[in-house]
Amino acid sequence: MAQSSEHKLTDFIRHSDRRPLWKQLLSASATRVDDISATFEVKRAEIQRVIERYPMRVNSYYLGLIRQKNDAIYRQCIPSLEEVISEEGLDDPLNEEAMSPVPGLTHRYPDRVLFLVSSYCAVYCRFCNRKRKVGRRSMVTPQTIKDGLEYIRNHSEIRDVLLSGGDPLMLDNKDLYDILNELRSMGHVEIIRIGTRAPCTLPQRVTSELAAMLSNFHPLYINTHFNHPDEITPESSLACRTLADYGIPLGCQTVLLKGVNDDPVIIKTLMQKLLTIRVRPYYLFQADLAKGTSHFWTPLDKGLEIMAGLYGHTSGLCAPHFAIDLPGGAGKVPIIPEHIVGKDDAHLLIRDYQGQVHRYPLMRRK
Repeated sequence: MAQSSEHKLTDFIRHSDRRPLWKQLLSASATRVDDISATFEVKRAEIQRVIERYPMRVNSYYLGLIRQKNDAIYRQCIPSLEEVISEEGLDDPLNEEAMSPVPGLTHRYPDRVLFLVSSYCAVYCRFCNRKRKVGRRSMVTPQTIKDGLEYIRNHSEIRDVLLSGGDPLMLDNKDLYDILNELRSMGHVEIIRIGTRAPCTLPQRVTSELAAMLSNFHPLYINTHFNHPDEITPESSLACRTLADYGIPLGCQTVLLKGVNDDPVIIKTLMQKLLTIRVRPYYLFQADLAKGTSHFWTPLDKGLEIMAGLYGHTSGLCAPHFAIDLPGGAGKVPIIPEHIVGKDDAHLLIRDYQGQVHRYPLMRRK
């Protein structure tokens, strides 16, 4: 049940008079060309051209994970001219705006909604499917949050609310508490989910105070987002462990990205490491067809190849759903490697993980 007593909320924000570490790291973010040119050899005019269209923010923690130029971390967070020289893709690939009865809330599926509650992220991922508006103050306002809550309150068919943005964990504890408390006051809202990359990109944001506050609103689930084994560090491991210790189930939504993780060994290693930090692989997504991201797109059969390299070669716990979020807002569709390769009068012909084909008897309906 929602906690409404003032002393409870005070407990959760009792350190708000100090500037927490996560805010210090965030304030030291690279947002201008000068902030990265001293460390990496970049073409300043090209980077500036990209930033003018798609903002850059890389907090000092995540920036420190880069080992060399153009490695997996670098490619995810440092702007590339490829973002603006190609017009391939769609500004709004999932047609969210057309499915928004009020600004900032998408009602695509009958019983659940996507609710944007933050305009900002700890890192602006270069492959973001909302790069058309993330990082801009107008994306989420007090009025859009108020209107979104009112819409959910007035639609009793909504039983599942996914908080997204931007990153909901970029909100202060009190602001996030207020939104969660409003949602929990609605009897028809059964499930609350939070989509956040903070445990990966700014794990210092996950404090025991935050985890305790979130645990007040069970059933609450967090889907985080790791794309490469190098993102699993002692700091991100601690963040995930802290959330799990407070009873919050954690899933991971990984995006398949060319030049970052489009390799069966990298994905298998990532999925295995996620389980060691108590995060369940949930989705491996084909990258959305967002404008400015075409240099990250992979052929569909690459994802199928990677999934085939997971089945049987490691625990089933390590195998996420490989899915496409269909353009135009048609929703998520799972894609799986083809294991049934044929049939005869009495058997299915099924290929195992080693490539051997076996005959399995058909069960005739009586």
